[in-house]
Amino acid sequence: MDASSDWAGVAWVIAQAEGDGAVIGVSAAFPAGKRFSHNAGRRFVAASTVKIAIMIELFRQVDAGHLSLDTGYRLRPADKAMGSGVVSRLHDGIELTLDDLAYLMMSISDNSSTNILIDQVGQERVNATMRDLGMAGSTLGRRMRGSHVDPGEQENWAVPDDYTRAIGSLFDGSAASAMSCARMLALLEGQQNDRRIARHLPRVNRPRWGSKTGSLPGVANDVGFVMTDRGPVLMAVFCGNLQDPNDGERIIGDISRALLGTL
Repeated sequence: MDASSDWAGVAWVIAQAEGDGAVIGVSAAFPAGKRFSHNAGRRFVAASTVKIAIMIELFRQVDAGHLSLDTGYRLRPADKAMGSGVVSRLHDGIELTLDDLAYLMMSISDNSSTNILIDQVGQERVNATMRDLGMAGSTLGRRMRGSHVDPGEQENWAVPDDYTRAIGSLFDGSAASAMSCARMLALLEGQQNDRRIARHLPRVNRPRWGSKTGSLPGVANDVGFVMTDRGPVLMAVFCGNLQDPNDGERIIGDISRALLGTL
């Protein structure tokens, strides 16, 4: 944490949430180089925030010529996953492109699309890319199904600092080619849930923002950015041990507002 900044508002929101039993992790990076952290090196259940890493690996393989976003994929009954999304309700045999699947994965967190893309790019490759980006404590351990792990199953883990690093790699161009990084930021901007990081942003002249949410019973997360006149503010907020999922959305929104208020 940057000792020169006044983080009292952020600390108050976190203290209130943790006083009610939640476990909160926050990593934030600001344009001038200052940072805020709270449990930023701790592992949290990633839920769907891990889809950011899957997206980055997809675009790396597109850059390398191994995949094309225009490639079609015919939906099979076995592809339909439980949990969030709409693809599980589409008819068998419908053809979607990899570009379609990436959009659905990021904008509405479609689990079926995500699992198809994991098969396309390879789980080991996603984890290797996470290591390459410096995301040492985060992993893709399993496929998506909208529920917590079964006994003996690997979990998808996320470390808040790892995820601000991942978003930062889209802005500095280290994640993939410049064109691919721009397209990935646009995918984050397609986020349909504006009740978390964007919760308190103005409705009129709303600043540019983008994120990837993650939700499971007791878990609410959001990772993304808000553009300011000084540059992007990067945020990764993870909430565990929640009694009510609406509490998580409110906590994330209040943390985002408090962080932006320090500018």
